[in-house]
Amino acid sequence: MTVLGDTALAGLRAGFAGTVLTPEDPAYADARTLFNSMITKRPSVIAQCAGAADVSRAVAFGREQGLEIAVRGGGHGVAGSALTDGGLVIDLRRMNAVTVDPARRTARVGGGAVMRDLDRATQPFDLATTGGRVSTTGVGGFTLGGGSGWLERKFGLACDNLLAAEVVTADGNTVVCSEESHPDLFWALHGGGGNFGVVTSLTLRLHPLPTASVALLLWRPEAGPDVVRAYRDFMENAPEEVGGGVIYLTGPAEPFTPPHLVNQLACAMLVTYAGELSAARRVIGPLLALGHEGELIAEVPYAELQSMFDDPPGYRNYWSAEHLDELPDKAVDLFCARAEDMVCPSPSQHVLFPYGGAVASGPAGYPVPWRRAPWVVHPLGLWTDAADDARAIRWARDTRADMKPWSTGAVYSNFIGQEGQERVVAGYGLENYRRLARIKAVYDPDNTFHLNPNIRPSR
Repeated sequence: MTVLGDTALAGLRAGFAGTVLTPEDPAYADARTLFNSMITKRPSVIAQCAGAADVSRAVAFGREQGLEIAVRGGGHGVAGSALTDGGLVIDLRRMNAVTVDPARRTARVGGGAVMRDLDRATQPFDLATTGGRVSTTGVGGFTLGGGSGWLERKFGLACDNLLAAEVVTADGNTVVCSEESHPDLFWALHGGGGNFGVVTSLTLRLHPLPTASVALLLWRPEAGPDVVRAYRDFMENAPEEVGGGVIYLTGPAEPFTPPHLVNQLACAMLVTYAGELSAARRVIGPLLALGHEGELIAEVPYAELQSMFDDPPGYRNYWSAEHLDELPDKAVDLFCARAEDMVCPSPSQHVLFPYGGAVASGPAGYPVPWRRAPWVVHPLGLWTDAADDARAIRWARDTRADMKPWSTGAVYSNFIGQEGQERVVAGYGLENYRRLARIKAVYDPDNTFHLNPNIRPSR
């Protein structure tokens, strides 16, 4: 770990509106804790910024001291890139304010806000935008990576709803970008992640959404192949209001779970609907007639839907994903069979998500080639015992290998950890990657911001 002198730290603290933490501070241990408990890095300094001026000051300090710089928003990413060993963490969590303009249907969101901050601010106006599938995900990292969530088939990806962003670049300057101002940087932020600077605020488009509906249907795991096929066939012609997925999970200890499925592997169909329950029931009637053994069906505010499936913190995590251009019966059988290798009971989930709708029909020019895939398989491992590390990681990798015959090769970086530079390039597409690398060379020529699915600067 780099030991910083008192003079250097005093220089950072002078005029700093937020809080500067070092390992000696009582709040340090909590401040470096991430969602993924496998990540135990120890930064030399954590700069808890109160505004863009603090961020600019912290970037300049990190570069002057030769420190590796990490940027923390929600801290939810599986790779742990929100921390650095011995370096500087620019912690945005205090910058979590959300300002809603209901007339323009926009929200200005602080770089440290999480989904619950955004959803609770927009809900009183019956407005929403595509968010992550849990309320603890950071809005910034989620959106910059593309942003796949429950509302995407109706309202598009999160990045499709990005209207403007305020960015502190590697030289410490603050840039406001949009389609009219710094359009190259604005384009890069639609999927290019945190490669180009520290995003201190985002302006997002909102959509009318007075209410939402959800149906969680449970079966024994052996029913999975028939359930997945029925869901696949239904989704081919489903309206854009319908989202969700098929998920193998540990049956929750809830009243709607049959006793024989509590704490046991179960096959679940999760159906979300952007609208009232009466309309949802009419649309998803064929799915409700498949003979499920447990059910939770409700109309809820969207902010509540977003928090219904929050992953608990403190677990060891490993995720990956494979995007598919088709889902034949053979792929269904392999997907379902691989569920038997999950760590269970645990919060692990073996997920099949549909895209389509406004995802597939959205802007073709952004660097998110995975949006054209109709399906994505997403093994999401969470467990407690380090002795299960190898098993859980192997399960995710084996799931990907099973799906290779139908893979598009595209990668959604928010769904994976560190899987090599080839996968990084696949996340953007080769031509997009080359364009992003040129933009990177303009705004971050020294690759200061490299703790991410990294785009290396190139002229």
